[in-house]
Amino acid sequence: MVTKGGFLGADEINSDAGPGRVSRRSFLVGGAAALGALGLAACSPAGMSMAEAERVYGPVPNERFPIPAVKLSKVDPKYLRRTVRYNSNEAVGTIIVDPAHYYVYRIEGDGNATRYGANVGRAGFLWSGDAYIGRKAEWPVWTPPKEMIARQPEAAPYAGGMPPGLDNPLGARTLYLYQNGAYTLYTIYSTIMPETIGKGVSSGCVGLLTQDMLDLYEKTPVDTKVVVLKA
Repeated sequence: MVTKGGFLGADEINSDAGPGRVSRRSFLVGGAAALGALGLAACSPAGMSMAEAERVYGPVPNERFPIPAVKLSKVDPKYLRRTVRYNSNEAVGTIIVDPAHYYVYRIEGDGNATRYGANVGRAGFLWSGDAYIGRKAEWPVWTPPKEMIARQPEAAPYAGGMPPGLDNPLGARTLYLYQNGAYTLYTIYSTIMPETIGKGVSSGCVGLLTQDMLDLYEKTPVDTKVVVLKA
């Protein structure tokens, strides 16, 4: 699904979303300041303890729209944030997306990287190549393109844009991928749906748990290089 913030997967309407309201699940599965110094200190090559994970992925109440804690029971522990050895010739800060293994890496230097679990494009929507962050947004508006509306008419009510919020498919933070000065229609976005991590659910965009996206977003300036590996 192409959005103002990029491609997301969206194949169904949640029947309990209520009249005139399309649920986040509809558009996410088919569609940090509060973390502060905790950040990488809570990550280690050995992985997080449950107590650490509960702190890192706890609620973020001071956001424009308070963010709930991650239901850790719905996430394979291997996808929780951690510092890992990762040999790369890329500059510090470069983002590397590994869709085959559902990971996003941020190069930290000295052979290390921060690794985040991710959801990626489903079959038929995977892509690869080099890009860069052309712009960033906090609590963005999501606007389905005409191609999305033609494929899924239920998106038509949002042709003028879906307001920011927890139900918005792009979530709390979005990094927009560009190539040669043009927006690719792909993004790295935040999700409050832990069950999507480690799965191919989107139309090519890459989703991180919101608490992970807050961490990555804060460290990622515009023009940061992004490398998307082949699946």
